[in-house]
Amino acid sequence: MPSALTSTVEGLYNAHHSWLTAWLRRRLGCPHSAADLAQDTYVRLLQAREAPQLAEPRAFLTTVAKRVLCNHYRRQELERAYLQALAQVPEAVAPSEEHKAIIFDTLLELDRLLDGLAPLVRQAFLLAQVDGLGQGEIARKLGISLATVKRYLSKAAMRCYFAL
Repeated sequence: MPSALTSTVEGLYNAHHSWLTAWLRRRLGCPHSAADLAQDTYVRLLQAREAPQLAEPRAFLTTVAKRVLCNHYRRQELERAYLQALAQVPEAVAPSEEHKAIIFDTLLELDRLLDGLAPLVRQAFLLAQVDGLGQGEIARKLGISLATVKRYLSKAAMRCYFAL
């Protein structure tokens, strides 16, 4: 027996899928990407905990689709930066295709985990974890106190810990 959420999403899909795909196509200029992101929008709705009560279904779908679209652009930006970094690595020590995919998936997960943190908190965490800087170096680089660096690193670490 279908849940209320599944019934709601199914109804939204049947009534508005074509409209949503066209809306995304106008923003992306690519029918294939638009179709993929429309599907991602409905998947996001299926992952919700409860069925929303909708007075304006298209406004709701637009809001969810905008979030999916932002994630799409962030993923593209992250992928572009990752590929640029890989281009700097000598071919002799470059990771295999399998390892590249694993690293990229890990980067995406880290980006998701750190999303929502203040920019300086995220930057302090990345300087410590990726660049290997000490807390004093981070404080100097960011122009903040050592106590603030410690607080930021603790906050980011807690975010990652509780996400597991």
